[in-house]
Amino acid sequence: MICWINPFTGMAGDMLLAALLEAGAPIEAVRAAIAATGLTGWELTAERVTDHGLSATRVHVRVTDEAAERRAAELIALASAATPVAVAARAVAALRAIAEVEARIHATDPESVHLHELGGHDTVVDVVGVAAALHALDVDEVVCAPLPLGTGRVKTAHGVFPAPAPATLALLDGATVVGTDVPGETVTPTAAALLRALDARFDPVPAMRVHATGYGAGTRSLPGRPNVVGVTIGERLRDGGEEVMVLETNLDDVTGELLGHVIARSLAAGALDAWATPAVMKKGRPGHVLHLLARTQDSGKLAELLFAETGTLGVRRSAVDRRTLPRWFETVCLDGVPVRVKHGPHGAKPEHDDLVAAADRLGLPLRVAAERVRLLSSRGAG
Repeated sequence: MICWINPFTGMAGDMLLAALLEAGAPIEAVRAAIAATGLTGWELTAERVTDHGLSATRVHVRVTDEAAERRAAELIALASAATPVAVAARAVAALRAIAEVEARIHATDPESVHLHELGGHDTVVDVVGVAAALHALDVDEVVCAPLPLGTGRVKTAHGVFPAPAPATLALLDGATVVGTDVPGETVTPTAAALLRALDARFDPVPAMRVHATGYGAGTRSLPGRPNVVGVTIGERLRDGGEEVMVLETNLDDVTGELLGHVIARSLAAGALDAWATPAVMKKGRPGHVLHLLARTQDSGKLAELLFAETGTLGVRRSAVDRRTLPRWFETVCLDGVPVRVKHGPHGAKPEHDDLVAAADRLGLPLRVAAERVRLLSSRGAG
């Protein structure tokens, strides 16, 4: 199933959780996943509210433990105990993203970094709750509309900072954002971390058959507009194709290192795929044909990238029909290290870079790490 998120005025973790509950996620399953962490002194409830004429759900997290500052490692340890395994993996990935960003901003170690505003019970409830709600709705793909960013200033434990806060901006690396006139914080670090952990794409509404829609309300009151985030849950349309562009250019005067660099830059810039094939050019010169597969709207900027990086004098463009099988991502925890796994109808494969990082960090042979991730993934899928 696909979850398309429409952050009309922004998004917080509790708003996303509320929207998923309204879309059909059972609150009992969410509470059970949170309880499995061993977290105590909390209560999660939901109520119906109306904001500027729009009916929505708002969640409340009431806690008896008022501590707001904890080490990130404490929160990660709690989240790792959530059930099922797939829920724990997503929650840990979100909290680890927060820890790594905070550590980089404050020049410290992720394992020892202290979380101030994000160190309370509600962060664990929001992160584990969203992961559990998505699991209960059988969501394996998340797509998000552009995130609206606020203006002005935000107060933090370290003082007053410009909005968006540095941690939020760091967590939104690679996301699609737009400016808005809403003052203050419109996207929280928790929401940004969840989108990263869920491998969310920032695209228009995907082709799907709609099953449910839900709206989650925030606590702020905004003039002239409802403070809500919307989610749409739908079934992926599997039989349709899409028109994409193939960009090609012949190169006989570049090095292998440059080819590798251009391929990496193209993928980072939005190419769907990139590859090179050897060719014999005129006068018998050895060379390569560089190919990019791109969405139509991205083909112009990618052609400019090829011109700038390779010095080529011409790029061919042709429209082709692409039919793809469904794929979805899962994040599993290998001894606390997140590894993304790509699933398709006929198999699953860990992301190579994640696997290498995990093997290096844990001192494992790559093949051993791959086998352990495969076992974790098959167990979580059930």
